[in-house]
Amino acid sequence: ESKLTLRPPSLAAPYAPVQNWQHQPEKLIFESCGYEANYLGSMLIKDLRGTESTQDACAKMRKSTEHMKKIPTIILSITYKGVKFIDASNKNVIAEHEIRNISCAAQDPEDLCTFAYITKDLQTSHHYCHVFSTVDVNLTYEIILTLGQAFEVAYQLALQAQR
Repeated sequence: ESKLTLRPPSLAAPYAPVQNWQHQPEKLIFESCGYEANYLGSMLIKDLRGTESTQDACAKMRKSTEHMKKIPTIILSITYKGVKFIDASNKNVIAEHEIRNISCAAQDPEDLCTFAYITKDLQTSHHYCHVFSTVDVNLTYEIILTLGQAFEVAYQLALQAQR
């Protein structure tokens, strides 16, 4: 039984059509959830318009990578602190994004196997959208839901720290 009480997905993320989170909160606090995905790339977001920006970036990255022979496979390691991109072949950490700098995670409405989120670069204050794809729509959905749960765990821990 978890010591941390989370709001149900429908309250924390109104778009979530599920009743329960995928993981015990402790998994995102003390361990991590790892998912294999293809990294389609990132692009600068000049005009941030929420998930609309995310979906635009998905469409552009899908188009620009459709003829690529080799798209890098990475492991997305998700915790309440953020997301790490890990090279699937050599296990090196490629990039790390803190949860507080991540926003607008969404699936691509045109291709439900593609998803993305936006990060803010603290040095430049620019926003970048990172786009990924998986081979299975259910896996993509689980990754998005796990990201949502990581936000919720971080939020509840922050509330707990204020008490």
